[in-house]
Amino acid sequence: MIIDDFLIAYCEAHTSPEPPVLAKLNRETHLSQVYPQMLSGHLQGTLLRMICQMIRPNRVLEIGTFTGYSAIAMGLGMTPPLAPPQKGRGGALLHTVEINPELEDGIRKYISEAGLEDRIILHIGEALEIIATMDEDWDLVFIDADKPNYLNYYNAVLPRVKQGGFIIADNVLWDGKVTADRTKMDKDTRGIVEFNEFVQNDERVENLMLPVRDGLSIIRKR
Repeated sequence: MIIDDFLIAYCEAHTSPEPPVLAKLNRETHLSQVYPQMLSGHLQGTLLRMICQMIRPNRVLEIGTFTGYSAIAMGLGMTPPLAPPQKGRGGALLHTVEINPELEDGIRKYISEAGLEDRIILHIGEALEIIATMDEDWDLVFIDADKPNYLNYYNAVLPRVKQGGFIIADNVLWDGKVTADRTKMDKDTRGIVEFNEFVQNDERVENLMLPVRDGLSIIRKR
């Protein structure tokens, strides 16, 4: 954690409680997964939900589902379908891509428990390959997958992000390693640093880096 754990606990105590389905998913992830810290969690999940409530996106792409917490958090903040629920028609949709097929059943279970089967579409496989097949223009993209590919994901989605649309990237502080000696960085850290520097110098966007959990960059396409 970049911010003191006591301050994180204070922030969580002064944030609206997790919806019950997310609290249950949070607990199960910590019991069943080797790296439960990959979960977005209470503060970040609430922020993502509120961002969706503010910008009211019609099409959202998430790269890196993990156990589904952030997808569900965003789905709960999206506008309900405007017509009889049918996938691909009549309302806001969130596409989420996860590479690990072993997580699929659990993700689908919690999407169903959240009542979001008609708002969230889960894809299993390589994100870059799946993104290339999608015929969508995105209002919001959330990147939270393998770090060496962050810049590849960014370049793949930015042309399809609407003018005024947003990309949010997680883990942009990478536990503080982004400020370390560059010659000693591992490939994950180098991937994050290259992404951060590219975005900072990309005149197609404006960007804000926030020290929320492990760092969030909010990027707006000009």
